[in-house]
Amino acid sequence: MGPLKGIRIIEIAGIGPGPFCAMMLADMGAEVIRIDRASAAGAAAKWNVLNRNRRSLAVDLKNPEGVELVLKLVEKADALIEGFRPRVMERLGLGPDVCFERNPKLIYGRMTGWGQTGMLAHAAGHDINYIALTGALHSIGRRGEGPLPPLNLIGDFGGGGLLLAFGIVCGIIEARASGRGQVIDAAMTDGSALLMAMMYGLKSARRWSNERGTNMLDSGAHFYDVYQCADEKWVAIGSIEPQFYRLLLEKTGIEDTDFQSQMDASLWPRLKEKLALLIKTKTRDEWCELMEGSDVCFAPVLDMDEAPRHSHNRERSTFIEIDGVTQPAPAPRFSRTSPETPTPPDRVGQHTQEVLSEWGLSASEIEELKSKGAIRWGMG
Repeated sequence: MGPLKGIRIIEIAGIGPGPFCAMMLADMGAEVIRIDRASAAGAAAKWNVLNRNRRSLAVDLKNPEGVELVLKLVEKADALIEGFRPRVMERLGLGPDVCFERNPKLIYGRMTGWGQTGMLAHAAGHDINYIALTGALHSIGRRGEGPLPPLNLIGDFGGGGLLLAFGIVCGIIEARASGRGQVIDAAMTDGSALLMAMMYGLKSARRWSNERGTNMLDSGAHFYDVYQCADEKWVAIGSIEPQFYRLLLEKTGIEDTDFQSQMDASLWPRLKEKLALLIKTKTRDEWCELMEGSDVCFAPVLDMDEAPRHSHNRERSTFIEIDGVTQPAPAPRFSRTSPETPTPPDRVGQHTQEVLSEWGLSASEIEELKSKGAIRWGMG
């Protein structure tokens, strides 16, 4: 089931954005085969949610027989995902040119931080470095304070894995029309820059300042921020539009005339202080009773234990439990081709024999690969 049913993808195992991309594609019904390190055969971690919904082959990519095996699989695949530094796959004998010789329609997805080209292409880095280079990290934080790293959501996942998944699906659609594959160069610098498109537009229009914490969406405005309640829990308010702002004033009982000048940025710091004192007079639950579900644009700030238990998330099954591990459900939702419930992460190499047989290798070929140390399999 799922809209990508029938799509076959080879994933060269990595960390972070590559597995996230593979998980998203697998969640949507693609058959994604993960090529794990042979030395890790048998390893398992059911909490490693990014590895859900795929079967694992344990292959030694330093063994010529292992490389040849991957190329045989490439012949029958729609796409390949890899997340090494530039030229590593070429040194392994699995670069794009070699793969295109075996499968001219292959979409070759490359996930890196800096990209395949540029002065930093071969340097090490992590999410925090990539988003620093694009203006994203500088823009996040409160006034008078330093930049605040937003977990690794912008570089690794939004600007990385999600970008690559989009690119791969686009590439597959185009290849079906043209009969030709291509390389997808998905860089987290490019992706995090892309996520900042609206802010760069506002900056050009002189409606966004480089001084963090002074803009409407970065905690500068009193009507778009988080506030602590009497019980030390928090609520999030985003009453931007005039009608929503009027409702905020009504629900909170604010009659102070200063609040009528909603868009006067010079008043925002003072209004924020006043609103903070007001929100502090009630508990989070009391504010929820007054405002949740209204057009105030309000929500309680939930922690990771509370979020799966919230009524809205329960009604929509936003979170699911697999093998005792609570995790986000596949998204988005489809009216006709809904994805199935994901399978838990498997053991490294658990399906080596099974997958190779399904993909056309004979029992004797599989046994020979095993005897030469090219493959291993973990216990199920």
